[in-house]
Amino acid sequence: MDETFVRCKPCGYVMKESELHKVGVCPACGMPAGAFEPYRERVSDYRKLILDLDIHPIAIHLSQTFVGLAPLLIILNMIFPNLFSATFISVTNFSIYVLPFTLVLSTISGALDGYTRFKTLDSPLLKIKIIYSIIIIVLSFTNFFVTKPGEFTPITLGLSLACLYCAVRLGLWGKKLLNVIMPGSLFINIGKRKIKV
Repeated sequence: MDETFVRCKPCGYVMKESELHKVGVCPACGMPAGAFEPYRERVSDYRKLILDLDIHPIAIHLSQTFVGLAPLLIILNMIFPNLFSATFISVTNFSIYVLPFTLVLSTISGALDGYTRFKTLDSPLLKIKIIYSIIIIVLSFTNFFVTKPGEFTPITLGLSLACLYCAVRLGLWGKKLLNVIMPGSLFINIGKRKIKV
């Protein structure tokens, strides 16, 4: 069965019509269902295939490789404690200790991007992303402080897996924002001048 898609007129968010009836508002900008119009994909199947590869969000989240690497290396170290050299232990420690700082930078850049696109951080989807960003930062800093170099406990693993879960959710919500276009113009104050962006 082919799904009917609709687009939010103010922000350009595209979603299934059936999902709109469930939520009643635009998840990106919060406008009511009446602000939506029928939507038809205007690109060729080949271009859509390339766009659906989601290369851009993957590139943005590349710095979060640490969030996936840490639990994998911890599990391998727990299963094969004598197999891995000091290099693997160092890489695991590095992943755990660098992750919180990369997440802070990702959150700041995400907030700036969200504000630039929607002129607000108060939409339903952005609020969820902000909450999960705070949760993953708290979890990663907790792991940073409780993990002793080279000692990977079930607590370390649990915190690393919780960070991985949050990162996956953030990535999936970010993917939903890919079809959103920027409404209007954004003006930035630089000194006494307003510059249109």
